[in-house]
Amino acid sequence: MRKFSLLPILALVALTACNTVEGAGQDISAAGTAITDESRQAQTQ
Repeated sequence: MRKFSLLPILALVALTACNTVEGAGQDISAAGTAITDESRQAQTQ
């Protein structure tokens, strides 16, 4: 019975972790894009 009560909690933790990793991935991607844009501007000057 205890396993069944932990299952929804574990599912919520897993979903939260996925959202956190997705957000971190988006932040890293945005930082990479900003660096690329800045380097292109520096090369053209």
